[in-house]
Amino acid sequence: MTIRLGADIGGTFTDVALDHDGTIHSTKILTNYAAPEQAILDAIHIVLTEAGLTYADLDIVIHGTTLATNALIERRGAKTAFVTTEGFRDTVEMRTENRFDQYDLNLRLPQPLVPRQDRFTVPGRIGADGQELLPLDESALAAVADAIAAGGYGAVAIGFIHSYLNPAHEARARQIIAARTSAPISISSEVSPQMREFERFNTVCANAYVRPQMAAYLTRLQARLKDMGATCPVFMIHSGGGLISVETAAEFPVRLIESGPAGGAIFAADIARRFALSHVVSYDMGGTTAKICLIEDFAPKTARSFEVARTTRFAKGSGMPISIPVIEMIEIGAGGGSLASVDSMGRIQTGPESAGSEPGPACYQRGGDRPAITDADLILGKIDPENFAGGAIRLSAPLAASAIDAHVGQPLRLDTRSAAFGIAEVVDENMANAARVHAVENGKNISDNLMIAFGGAAPLHAARLCEKLGIDRCLVPPGAGVGSAIGFLRAPFGYEALVTRITRLSAFDTDAVNALLASLKTTAEGFVRTGTTAAITVEATAFMRYKGQGWEIPVPLPDHPFTAPDIATLRAAFRAAYARFFGRAIGGTSDDALEIEVVTWSVKASDTRPAPARHHLTTGSTTLTPSTLRDVFDPATGTNLPTTIVARDSLTPGQRIPGPAVIVERETSTVVTSPFDVVMQTDGSLLLIRKSAP
Repeated sequence: MTIRLGADIGGTFTDVALDHDGTIHSTKILTNYAAPEQAILDAIHIVLTEAGLTYADLDIVIHGTTLATNALIERRGAKTAFVTTEGFRDTVEMRTENRFDQYDLNLRLPQPLVPRQDRFTVPGRIGADGQELLPLDESALAAVADAIAAGGYGAVAIGFIHSYLNPAHEARARQIIAARTSAPISISSEVSPQMREFERFNTVCANAYVRPQMAAYLTRLQARLKDMGATCPVFMIHSGGGLISVETAAEFPVRLIESGPAGGAIFAADIARRFALSHVVSYDMGGTTAKICLIEDFAPKTARSFEVARTTRFAKGSGMPISIPVIEMIEIGAGGGSLASVDSMGRIQTGPESAGSEPGPACYQRGGDRPAITDADLILGKIDPENFAGGAIRLSAPLAASAIDAHVGQPLRLDTRSAAFGIAEVVDENMANAARVHAVENGKNISDNLMIAFGGAAPLHAARLCEKLGIDRCLVPPGAGVGSAIGFLRAPFGYEALVTRITRLSAFDTDAVNALLASLKTTAEGFVRTGTTAAITVEATAFMRYKGQGWEIPVPLPDHPFTAPDIATLRAAFRAAYARFFGRAIGGTSDDALEIEVVTWSVKASDTRPAPARHHLTTGSTTLTPSTLRDVFDPATGTNLPTTIVARDSLTPGQRIPGPAVIVERETSTVVTSPFDVVMQTDGSLLLIRKSAP
């Protein structure tokens, strides 16, 4: 497929990137909340015109969107009914009963997606070993189905206890309810076949909650593309970083919740592989949020669950858990549109509320009157008001100054520039704290990494962020302003199938395990084959723990059927992985040592992608003499400095520019603060290097 198009709907901008035989054409326009597909079509028209192509020339469209995430955060999903086992009606409200801040008497937690009056129970029980302890009461279920049909529900979620081991009751319940209502029905044994009922129940409720909205949107998008003459297939990028069909996405939209950020992580991983960088932190800052992800050995870290809609910044347990495979990252409300204010204690606060695209920051001249990060960046001279977004949006410095003065400057008795600097410093410090937290939680030192910065706002803040984190080098790739959309073009067709089956190593049945892994492999490869005929690679993982522990760690599995000697190998692999995570393993190494068990089995299948061309980092061979200067506020010195202004496309590989400098391009600008220099690389990337670094 030679003509690939990636489309990423963000909270503020919609980005589109077109790969035409290796040449990237890209654009970003404001997101259309009322009709998101219209923004995509408008952006596609721009890049097709630039490339001299038509819709009929497209070979594939790859799409990622924040619509599912926004529907959960803003509670704009369908009226959903939840059907569960008798006695477990309040599981989604009781949560795990853990308090993420045990001393906060005013602790706020997200309300359940499904209110109590919309949760129904039926008798019937599956045991912890998968056996039927109590038959499903079909007459009671029929009465529940009638109530759902009469209640005008737009979606139904079904979650029974231990259905990940035996889904028979859920499957039968779906049949009975489907005979009485046309609402889409999601069952937890398909959406998230993992143990821990709160997480599983919440995930199936989230899937049902956003399913009608996402199905309608995807249907409209496909119809509009077809009307424009496109005959190519459309695929979605899921939270784990692979591609799935639109049909799968419409059935399991919860897998799309982190689709946009996943594209950014893939983009950064591709850059890391290009330069053979084994330890990288990706920094993706758009118009609404900032995302930070650790990438080791050219692959983003992954997890089996994550949280959305946290009520307290950085606090695990304060959000809604979603138990699906996902690229692991930390996300905060810190984007170009994040709004600034002063709290009751006289502190500047930024985000998570965002101006979005409607009305946008005050400088957009679209009716916004509250200051955003973009307004502060404009006042500090980081942005050229005449060339923002390639000149598509003309910015007003007076409107930005007025908003900053009214909401930050006057309450704190600061002049406009000082207030703008305060806003920028707060958001940069918030991102630095997020990066430190994420690294510490993974047992890493953040300063040991090279940063890869992308997204419309990240290059404006990356150098200052590196100053705070002690990072000496930062890469800003070509196309950084639309990095996630370009990442979609690099994504493999991939799917991860997993299931909970608790298996003690002392009672390891190799035939049963091989049959289970073969089934998972068939499922994963089946999803991949809907989009490609290329060779498929398979990775199997066991999530293991010492018996009695609460959580598991991932252990890679051998790429062959298990035999008896492999049990000892698996025990040794677990102990080695445990020692890496926690410093040492527990107990002895013999069979009678502390019991070890596998909790969840996972098989990930993906098609093979061509390796990127290799490049080597250069620190520069020539120094460019500045020809254009303008005053830009430099945070390292706390004053305006004459700053070199250079168009990115005018640079050649090996040219080095001393900071302070601003490298401008259509979709973003790279701000090089005074402690750094910048060097153009052979692939078009910009390398920021700390002057004092060896």
